[in-house]
Amino acid sequence: MSQAESAGPLDEVVGYVLKRAAAALRTRMDAELRPLGLTVPQYACLEVLARQPGLSNAELARAVFVSRQSMNLVLRGLQDRGLVARPASTPHGRALPSQLTQTGREQLRAASILVKSVEKRMLTPLSAAAQDRLRRDLAACADALAEHHDAPES
Repeated sequence: MSQAESAGPLDEVVGYVLKRAAAALRTRMDAELRPLGLTVPQYACLEVLARQPGLSNAELARAVFVSRQSMNLVLRGLQDRGLVARPASTPHGRALPSQLTQTGREQLRAASILVKSVEKRMLTPLSAAAQDRLRRDLAACADALAEHHDAPES
């Protein structure tokens, strides 16, 4: 494939640069969370449950961007460590709602401090206005793709 046929230099391909930033963020978050014995999906699960207690495995999987099977493993690990509580059974349906335990809330506080420091480091080169713009622009990009995905094909 010639340069003319490709998308151009990799550092000018938005998807590539976005993936590079996401990989760097994930790598740094993994390194910071490791001493707490948490993975990024486990941390994300704790964050989501702090904001929306009682979510099911499937709801958490969607919120954390992992498969339901992966979320089941994440929840089992968090439950085994006493960070998340789930009932043994539910009065109706099959979904087992999850909630943070007191230990889970404490672990989340410690993890959030570390993750916020990673985000601060990542955003250091940008002014406050540029940071706000980046958040809005990334949200708009995600929304545009979600809208396109949901739109009927013509």
